Amino acid sequence: MPTPATAVPQETASIVRTCSTCGKANRIPAAHLADRGRSGACKGPLEPLAEPLNVDADEFRTIVNAAKVPILVDFWASWCGPCRMAAPEVAKAAQALSGRGIVLKVDTEKHPEVAALFQVRGIPNFVVIKNKQLAFQQAGLVNAQQMVRWVEAA
Repeated sequence: MPTPATAVPQETASIVRTCSTCGKANRIPAAHLADRGRSGACKGPLEPLAEPLNVDADEFRTIVNAAKVPILVDFWASWCGPCRMAAPEVAKAAQALSGRGIVLKVDTEKHPEVAALFQVRGIPNFVVIKNKQLAFQQAGLVNAQQMVRWVEAA
């Protein structure tokens, strides 16, 4: 994988997640998206990320630079029929990978610069990143089990 253009210092890199118990926003360091934590407000559990996370270019770089687990990236666009068909499978993969991987979604219409890093020419397009390096890439519609296998193989 091409190195992200600008590295974000890990101590300031965080993603906002909402506590399912109290509904308060919590800043989670990008390096800990796959870890269990506690809500700062109610001290209730914050489970590892178990759903696809829609990201922009800055969030993408932040997470890739900080992640301790493999990342599955779904490049998609709202007008793409196969992308809409893939969305439930991507969600299933995120659930299955909770605590062992992170699933990101990048809208190629809104963030073409991220898609360009991976020379995405057709969507849906799936990329697996491990240790800031491209581990796997494939275009086309696949099921959740295949996505999980790609991440596990990384």
